[in-house]
Amino acid sequence: MRFCLLDRICSLEPDAELTAIKNVSLSEEYLADHFPEFPVLPGVFMLEAATQAAAWLIRLTEDFAHSMIVLQEARSVKFTDFVSPSHSLVMKVEQLKRDGREVSMKFEGQVDGRACVSGRLTLECFNLAEQDPDLADLDRRIINQQRTMATILTRGASPVGVDA
Repeated sequence: MRFCLLDRICSLEPDAELTAIKNVSLSEEYLADHFPEFPVLPGVFMLEAATQAAAWLIRLTEDFAHSMIVLQEARSVKFTDFVSPSHSLVMKVEQLKRDGREVSMKFEGQVDGRACVSGRLTLECFNLAEQDPDLADLDRRIINQQRTMATILTRGASPVGVDA
């Protein structure tokens, strides 16, 4: 993951939903180009924040059973408002269906109660060792890194099912 687009996981209800926050700061380099006179969080980063939140819901629900959780499809994505520096994008993902390796989710990102982005995602979960058994050690290392990141992201998280 090149960019960690979540700053904190606020609440989790396993197999159901997760709420996370992305704080947008003027110091983020990509804002210099997007756009110089009107800096806003790029839409693709809002979509990536939703994808990362969905992946964390899966990881935390299944206790890190898969090293890889990748976006298969994004549908019905609507961008309805800008996210500017000093805003906190509150991303809520809700699991709709699980079918083997695929998980379907819906998501909505809000700033101050206003919807900024929404849509549906399908993610695929797998381990690299399923394709090449020699990659089992890499799976373990990736999962260990994800566990470390989860500890950082969930500090101060609310109890299950309670929003912060």
